[in-house]
Amino acid sequence: MANPPRIWISNEAPAKDEIVRVRAQVVHVMESGLRQDEAGNPIPRDTLERFEARLNEALLLDWQPETAVAQNPYIEFTFRARESGVLKMVWSDASGIFAEAEKTITLS
Repeated sequence: MANPPRIWISNEAPAKDEIVRVRAQVVHVMESGLRQDEAGNPIPRDTLERFEARLNEALLLDWQPETAVAQNPYIEFTFRARESGVLKMVWSDASGIFAEAEKTITLS
C-alpha cells in the first residue's frame, strides 16, 4: 500500500443530520493465495484484513473483506452528519501494513 488512498466526500461542510456519502479506494494487490506463479509455486496470500471508518471516536463502519475482493478495492458508504470532526479511515492487511486517510468534516 505504497500509494495513499483516494478519498471523495460528497460534502465536507454538511448541515446537521445531512447524509454524507464517502467513496474510498486503496491500492492493494489482494492476492488470494490460491494462484501459482509461472514456476508452479503458490503465490502467498496478501489481502486486506480490515477497513475501519470513524468520525472522531464514533465507529461508522467496520468491514472485514473476504478473499474474493478485487485488486485495489473500492468502498462506498454513507453516514448522518451529527457532529463536526475528523473522519479517519484505516485499511490493514495480512502483513500488518496500514494505510490511513483523514478528512475534516465541519457542520455548517
